[in-house]
Amino acid sequence: MTRRSRSWMGLFGSAVGIATALYVSSSHAATVAFRDLQVEVVGTGRPVLMIPGLNSAASTWTETCAALQPQVQCHIVQLPGFAGAPAVKTDAFLDGMRDRLLAYLDDRKLERPVVMGHSLGGALALKMAAEKPGRIERLVIVDSLPFFAGLRGMSPEAAKGAAAAMRQQMLAATQEQWEAGSRQGAMGMSRTAANNERVAGWSLKSDRATSALAMSELWGEDLRPLLPRITTPTLVLGAWAAYEPMGSTMDSTRKIFEGQYAGLNGVKVSMSQRGFHFLMWDDPEWLVGEVKGFLAAK
Repeated sequence: MTRRSRSWMGLFGSAVGIATALYVSSSHAATVAFRDLQVEVVGTGRPVLMIPGLNSAASTWTETCAALQPQVQCHIVQLPGFAGAPAVKTDAFLDGMRDRLLAYLDDRKLERPVVMGHSLGGALALKMAAEKPGRIERLVIVDSLPFFAGLRGMSPEAAKGAAAAMRQQMLAATQEQWEAGSRQGAMGMSRTAANNERVAGWSLKSDRATSALAMSELWGEDLRPLLPRITTPTLVLGAWAAYEPMGSTMDSTRKIFEGQYAGLNGVKVSMSQRGFHFLMWDDPEWLVGEVKGFLAAK
């Protein structure tokens, strides 16, 4: 798992990709601006809030949303400061986004929606469910952990110090170092070079101060004490294959996920066979099948 710790942060196939683009463009869609968030609303079914990860664009979820139609209404979030979106000044990015997203649910009168989060978006989903137990019907967490620094064997206290140093290093980097780090961090995010380049492009368009703050919070905060407060049924979808060259196996990685989520009652952990971090791109049929089964369960 060391490659992920160093990170600063195909699809269904050409025919399906074309069909997806046509479907999304022709379906009912609108963009809502709410307290620094941009939210694309697609469809008319069961409400599903979709949150992308660090430096990522809302389009992370475009194909997944299309594959879940017509049963769901997607609310696809663009977080401020990422992938070219205007930044917002804040001293607490994750908590600020948590509060905005919960307020968005209330503003749109979304009663007990499903919340799906990828990576940093998964951390936000956990924070939302812990802050307002019972407000969310189901959680889907895609390749995210409640304590990322645990991958380095750090204690929560050590993680805070390391995260602060990480933030300062990111802010102090030259533009050349920043660009090189962004490209290095994108390597291995997906099985395809084109998707890795897509991720790198998002990082290069992101606001550096926002990225540094969000990354330091993500690595410096231990969310495991919050897990017992979450009453929401939760599906965790994990990736492992990118770390196979470093000795990881599906079973060893599953144990990491299960260990970190041990405090979350009733959580279900499912591992992709071959997908990398962007599971919605690398293993889309499996991901959509897992989500559909989870949402249909009583």
